[in-house]
Formats: sequence, C-alpha cells, structure tokens
Amino acid sequence: MAEKEKTQRTPAREALSWVLSILVAVALALVIRTYVLEFIRVDGESMTETLQDGERLLVTKYDYLLGQPDRFDIVICHYPGRTGYFVKRIVGLPGDRVAVSGGVLYLNGEAVDEPYIDHPPTYEMAEYTVPEGMYFVLGDNRANSNDSHLIGPIEQSQVVGHARLVIFPFDSIRALP
Repeated sequence: MAEKEKTQRTPAREALSWVLSILVAVALALVIRTYVLEFIRVDGESMTETLQDGERLLVTKYDYLLGQPDRFDIVICHYPGRTGYFVKRIVGLPGDRVAVSGGVLYLNGEAVDEPYIDHPPTYEMAEYTVPEGMYFVLGDNRANSNDSHLIGPIEQSQVVGHARLVIFPFDSIRALP
C-alpha cells in the first residue's frame, strides 16, 4: 500500500523541480564567483614576462576577505573611475615608502631585488608614503604599465583577488609566486 501512496510526479512538479535545481545552481555559482574564486583573462602587456597577454588565471578571492594582501602578491584589482580588471603586483603596503630611481624600485630606502623584471622602469618617481588602507601596485613590465606610479595607490576594497595559477594555455600551466 505504501507504494500506491507515493506521490505522482506531475509535469508541473517536474518543471518546478528543474527550475529550483537551476536556481540553486546559479545562486551557488554566483556565491563561488563572488567570494571564492574566479577565472580571469590577462589583457595586455603590463605583466610581461611574468604573465602573457591572453593567459587565463585562477584567482582566489577568499584570501583577502579573511586577511590582508602581502607585499609582492600578484593581484587582480579595479582602478578608480575605470571599468574592468587589472593584473598588478603589490609592491607597497600601508606605511611603506616607495620610490623608483635609475630603473630600480626602492622600498623604505632599500633597493629591491626583482628577478622577475625584464623591462625596468624608464621613469623616476620621488619617494611616496603609502597611506593607511591603501596599496601601491606596479606591473612587472615597468617600462609599459598603467599602475600606481600614474594613478596613485588603490584602496584595499579595490583588490579583488590573488592570482594563483596560470591555467591556460595548457602548455603554460604554472603556479604564480
């Protein structure tokens, strides 16, 4: 008798079940993309040689929801008044003094060894103190990068995520330092 009492799946119930399943999947995908991870395409030459135009990155977002960015993290960020994502390296933390002279980055008065730089800066930048709650970001292609030396520091809220892996093209899969 228990088998006869099983509810019959009417077409309306079946459709409702599908709609609810799709809504849950979309909501879960949005939560993951907003708070956990996202795939981002590198657009431009500002991070050459570390990253190449067209590469796809796995970016984790939870890192900066729970903590602060570290110096030299490769991050995805927004610039004030601009749309889209930018891939840059955090070089200055709040309170740091940042300067560029003779193609060399100086942090707090000390020259920084940057073995990942193949295109050193062709500009000079007087020492600048990064304000609290802000980060100073530069592209690794210092000779051709629209970054904090031009637009100023960015707020922590503009740091979207931490670039972790190059996932495409497949022959270039690698972890980022």
